Amino acid sequence: MFVDEVIIKVKAGNGGDGCTAFRREKYIPDGGPFGGNGGRGANIIFKTDLGLRTLLDLRYNKLIKGPKGANGSGKNKNGKGAEDVVIKVPVGTTIKDLDTGLIIADLTKKDDEVIVAKGGRGGRGNTAFATASNPAPNFSEHGEPGEEKNLKIELRLLADVGFVGMPSVGKSTILSKISKSKPKIAAYHFTTLNPNLGVVRTIDGRTFVAADLPGLIKGASLGEGLGDKFLKHIERTRVIAHVLDMSGSEGRDPLDDYEVINKELKDFNEKLIKKPQIVIANKMDLDGAKDNLKRFKEKYNLPIYEVSAITSSGLDEVLVAIANELDKIKEEPLFEDDAFESHVLYKFKKEQPFTITRDNDIYVVKGKEVEKLFKMTKFTDEGAVRFARKLRAMGIDDKLLEMGAKYGDKVQIMDLIFEFKE
Repeated sequence: MFVDEVIIKVKAGNGGDGCTAFRREKYIPDGGPFGGNGGRGANIIFKTDLGLRTLLDLRYNKLIKGPKGANGSGKNKNGKGAEDVVIKVPVGTTIKDLDTGLIIADLTKKDDEVIVAKGGRGGRGNTAFATASNPAPNFSEHGEPGEEKNLKIELRLLADVGFVGMPSVGKSTILSKISKSKPKIAAYHFTTLNPNLGVVRTIDGRTFVAADLPGLIKGASLGEGLGDKFLKHIERTRVIAHVLDMSGSEGRDPLDDYEVINKELKDFNEKLIKKPQIVIANKMDLDGAKDNLKRFKEKYNLPIYEVSAITSSGLDEVLVAIANELDKIKEEPLFEDDAFESHVLYKFKKEQPFTITRDNDIYVVKGKEVEKLFKMTKFTDEGAVRFARKLRAMGIDDKLLEMGAKYGDKVQIMDLIFEFKE
């Protein structure tokens, strides 16, 4: 089964918890803190595999979760980091963060890999908090939560040329004749339900990869018929080979077909219509083809190649023309730089790290940094004091007072409700 789009959730592993321990050994007075740090949580990594052609393995795996790092222990023993989770995907896979709308990665080469969700760092043991003023701290940290993301995974085939056209114009037959690809071919509409790839060699020894894409119809860019399900595969191609049934054997006018398909390409993505295009007049062995070709040439002043896929007539000339066009065109990235996560403007990182709203008599504090601090805090006496100091340093106390909060009012962070104290 060919699957080229899935939506999944990934949850990297939490860091291991730090340990609160003290050195208590005979003949060693004032042993001091002795708790180790927790280990790092597992990263979630996507890596390309040349042996894969579909996202089928991800279709039924809606949640990918990484293991937690090991907890720290006494005698300053640090916990072991968790083993990363590596997900294999086909070359040509794009990973998009659904919450931000930004591209995390576009994996286009062998063994390309990217960390899509980072594991949390291990919590610090009480040894790490020892200072001159507090040489024996009685608290440690929980591990940092691993990143959680909702992702859209899309596969866009890596092909040099894409064969497009209405149903039953002969795209699959052409691909079967010019390569070793064996697409299913029969005498009915919409035979091709999946894209097919084939490696093509021209008579002068040049090679390129061709993709036969399922037949389009009017309204495909808006979801009609097979819709835009396969239009995205054309985005990576450098040349579009537009195949026409010049005989009109299916009862359609090839001139109308040409205009309809070009409109669908343009409506789906303006860049597609700007790609170099080779027009192939197929089924020239059938009645009516010569008359329609004459009409086509009178209306459109562009090169057109006459072929008969059934007899293989004219195919060598078309392949050389495609190879010549490919030689002129350099490969370009599919996405602009500003579509990627790494190009988020710095100003967004300086935004206030929390928000405060009032729900009846309770002030509700939210924010990623606040919630991360909450999850990492062990609410012992010293841990709670440290938590309160951190909130004050973040400016939460000042904001509460500015909003009219009074000491003794209730403040909620996640599932904890406590009193606002001076």
